[in-house]
Amino acid sequence: MTIAIRMPPDVQSVQIGEQAVVFIDDFLTEPTEMVEAACQSQFSPCPGYEQGKGYPGLRATAPSEYSLRLVELLEPLIKINFQVPEQLDLNKSACEFSLTTVAPDRLGVMQRTPHFDSSSPYHMAVLLYLCGPEHGGTGFYRHKATGFQRITSENLQTYSDVYSDELHRAPPKPRYFDDSDDHFQFLGMMPARFNRLVVYPGSLLHSACINPGIGVCADPRRGRLTVNTFFDS
Repeated sequence: MTIAIRMPPDVQSVQIGEQAVVFIDDFLTEPTEMVEAACQSQFSPCPGYEQGKGYPGLRATAPSEYSLRLVELLEPLIKINFQVPEQLDLNKSACEFSLTTVAPDRLGVMQRTPHFDSSSPYHMAVLLYLCGPEHGGTGFYRHKATGFQRITSENLQTYSDVYSDELHRAPPKPRYFDDSDDHFQFLGMMPARFNRLVVYPGSLLHSACINPGIGVCADPRRGRLTVNTFFDS
């Protein structure tokens, strides 16, 4: 298979709260090849699956050629759009296909609220949607009690203390998080769109907005198929 990025990429940015989220539509020239690759892949549960922690579903390694193409474009794009110092080297995680497969009533407590990936200032999440808008998108939030939208090394302890106390006092209902509740304010959503690439700081409070009627599915052709990658210095 041949993986190619459509050139030149149409890089767009949208402001959600106080933070920018970058996206590129029609990212790959032949995105259906990635779907076919996912269909041929061996998926397995994510770490923490049985304990109700982490990503609520299955993952499989994406094609190495996708990984190579991604690095060529994303390193300069991230440095330009997210004020990453030019001298810093960015390290990329493995590129993985992801499918949500956990039913809402089986979600762990922390899987029912917005989360952040890392408090590192240059940790970036890169998400390629290989599913359509019927699968929701990615929502971004502000924590009401602290006012934090982004979790940093400076505010991590404060946020963790307040968040843990909230979970203890009133565990969230067993559902995939989407709109505002007593503790988190919904700021906006990046809608899913087939072949849309989304880039945002992993320190932002966010959540996959999932339609459980169709999004909890292990079939790459019908489920909420994405490719997840992380960059950090």
